[in-house]
Amino acid sequence: MTGNKGAGMDVLRLTLRQLQVFVAVARSGSTTAASAQIALSQSATSAAVNELERLLSLKLFDRAGKRLLLNDNGRALQPRALALLDGAADIERMAWDGDAQAQSLRIGASTTIGNYLLPQLLATHLQARGANAAPTWQSRVVIGNTAEICAAVAAFELDVGLIEGPCHEPTLDVTAWLRDDMVVVAATDSEVARLAGEAPDHRIPLRTLREQVWLLREPGSGTREATDQSLLPHLRSYRRSIELGSSEAIKHAAAAGLGVACLSAWVVADLVAAGRLVRLATTLPAMTRQCHLVVHRQKHPTAALRDFLALATAEAGEGMAAR
Repeated sequence: MTGNKGAGMDVLRLTLRQLQVFVAVARSGSTTAASAQIALSQSATSAAVNELERLLSLKLFDRAGKRLLLNDNGRALQPRALALLDGAADIERMAWDGDAQAQSLRIGASTTIGNYLLPQLLATHLQARGANAAPTWQSRVVIGNTAEICAAVAAFELDVGLIEGPCHEPTLDVTAWLRDDMVVVAATDSEVARLAGEAPDHRIPLRTLREQVWLLREPGSGTREATDQSLLPHLRSYRRSIELGSSEAIKHAAAAGLGVACLSAWVVADLVAAGRLVRLATTLPAMTRQCHLVVHRQKHPTAALRDFLALATAEAGEGMAAR
C-alpha cells in the first residue's frame, strides 16, 4: 500500500476511530449497517470512510449501488487495521486493570477439544499461576466448529484457537499440536456389532459399512472434515446419513442404535467404558487427525498468552491426550 508519499513519517493523520469505521463497513458492506454497530450516524460513518480514503490517497471500496465491497487496497488494509484495533483494546484493558490485562485470555476451541481437553488445560494454567493470578482476572472461552474458531482468531476476536481440523485462514500461524485417534463406533447391541463378532478377525468389510446409517457432524466442523477425508475415499458416499450439531449428540444417537459414527476416541471413551458403545474393527486404514494451535500473525502476545501457549505445547509433549 502506498499513499501520501510526501507526508512526514512523524505526523500521524489516521485515527483509531477511522479504522474502526473502516472495519465495521468492511464487515457489514454498507455505511448504514455499520453506523448502527458503532453508534455513529450514517452521514458521519460515510464521512469517516471518505476521509480515510483521502488521507491514504487510496480507494478502499468498490461501490455497487448501496453496497461497499472491499477492493485490493481494502483487503490489504483490513488485517493491519484489525491488529491496531486489537492492540488499542489491550492498552485500554491495561489502563483499567494492569493485572487483569496481563492475565486475561480469549480462547477459542473447536468442539471436541473444548469439551474434553480444554477444561484440564485451563485448570493446569490457573494452578501454575497460583498466587500470581489477579483477583479480577476474567477470561472468555468460545466453543464452535473449526471454521468458526479460525474466523474469530483471524478477526482478532479471540487470542488463540485450539482446533481439530485444517485451518483455511491465510493470516493465521498454525502450529501442530496433538494427534487424535478417530474410531468407528456403534451400539453394543446393534446388528453391525453382532456382525463384527461373527466376521473373520471381527473386521467389518467396506460393503457392510456402506449400508449403514452414518451419523455425521455439520460441514465446517473439524470432526466432519476428518470423517470425510478418512471415510469417503473408501465408502465413496454416505448412502444414508443424519447430521447432528455436536459430537455429544452423535455418540448418544449411536448408543441408542440410530446408526454408526466415526468420532474422536476422546469423545466416546466414557460410553465405551460403560458398555453402551463398542469400537468396531473395520477394514479401513487407521484414522488419526492432527490438532493445531492458531494465532494471528500480527497478534502482540501478552504474558498470559505466551504462558498458555507454552503450557499447551508442554502438555502435548507429556501425553495429555492419553490421560
